[in-house]
Amino acid sequence: MNNRACYTANSAASTLLVLRHSSNSVGIVQSVAPNGNLIELEPESNGLDTMMRIDSTAGSFTDFYADFYHQLKNPDEFSFFKVTEFEAHETARGLQDYVNSSSTVEKEELKKYEVSIDTVDALRNKKNLDIDGVGRGSSYKESNFVAVNPKYRFQIDDVNWDAMAEIGLDKETLEELGVLECLLKGYKTSVLVPVKCDSGISGDTVGARLQLKLDDNGEVVVHVHRVQKRVDFRKKFFGHRFSKEDRVNLLSCGNMGRVVELVNPATGEIVPSLVSLDNLTNELFSLRMEFVRIPKVICGVDLSEDQKEILRSGKQLYVENMLSKSKRLFNATLQFNAEKQWVEFFFDNKVKVQSFSDGIEVGIPTTFRGKYLRKWQMDKLRAGDTAYISGLISEKGKEYQGYICFDRVERRILFSFKKPR
Repeated sequence: MNNRACYTANSAASTLLVLRHSSNSVGIVQSVAPNGNLIELEPESNGLDTMMRIDSTAGSFTDFYADFYHQLKNPDEFSFFKVTEFEAHETARGLQDYVNSSSTVEKEELKKYEVSIDTVDALRNKKNLDIDGVGRGSSYKESNFVAVNPKYRFQIDDVNWDAMAEIGLDKETLEELGVLECLLKGYKTSVLVPVKCDSGISGDTVGARLQLKLDDNGEVVVHVHRVQKRVDFRKKFFGHRFSKEDRVNLLSCGNMGRVVELVNPATGEIVPSLVSLDNLTNELFSLRMEFVRIPKVICGVDLSEDQKEILRSGKQLYVENMLSKSKRLFNATLQFNAEKQWVEFFFDNKVKVQSFSDGIEVGIPTTFRGKYLRKWQMDKLRAGDTAYISGLISEKGKEYQGYICFDRVERRILFSFKKPR
């Protein structure tokens, strides 16, 4: 999300303070990362130029806040408070002092002052009904009301389905693959989706990650991140020449592990950044250091300033006695991922976790013997169950079917013609 999109020239701009429920920490909202994670500023940070600026008028604010809120991956983990940009730092410090010294009952009083998404959605729906209902009956207004799902950044009708058809996809296929909701929320698909190749051969497909975005004209377009065969580390990446250690780190864990100075090709600006590799598509991604945000608390463990600085610099950090969602203690190595724009976990067996908010979960392959798995099949494998699979093609071109399960020790899919007992 662009933190400048709603700036007004009359200096009456507002911004948002955020209270994280898990850590009781207060920050100033900067933006939302593409993966839905919140990016915030410390109350002690200097300057107004990086905080989010919002048009203070009622109609503009409700439209903005609804879009902002529904881009968040886990919005229930936060409370937001609207303040003017010039009082943001002072108010944030005061709010932090109040939270630190208040009882649970006193903290509940803050609900009176936070921005309620239910109220915002109700105001927006009422406004839309008032506009759309002019000269129409009440039945029209009712159907218009339920046509929009406020949980999503994009609606079904926003999608250019003709463009989707050009890459071999439609609404039903996206639903079957379990990626439609992810796309409508504005996230990049977490699994590979089969799209048409540029080879011109009928029926030829390649795996890709998809994401819906707005172009410069405000139109919804689909970004296709096709799988690349390999990364050519001989080529410079925005002026950076990869060392042998850089290559080893990117290929082994997906993160380069250090801050490097990249060159903006348009302006020539030197940009300190972290670099990561998308292991699904073999694409390289960079993230400016100003957008690298390390949480104060991860899975119940308070990070020291030294620990936060280690993660911020791209290095790995081993942390013990973290608490999972199932209330079990675990240890893991943490590292910031520039592509996901969040902290990810590594365990001794090298199995990765996307982010600490996702819970601990082994990555399931999205394909088996050239066939893309459906969401229900992946869900069964993830739960340790056996899934039926058909439409597999042998080397002799004959179709066959059977049963698959996921071996968590060897981290691969096993096949059997007969259903295991």
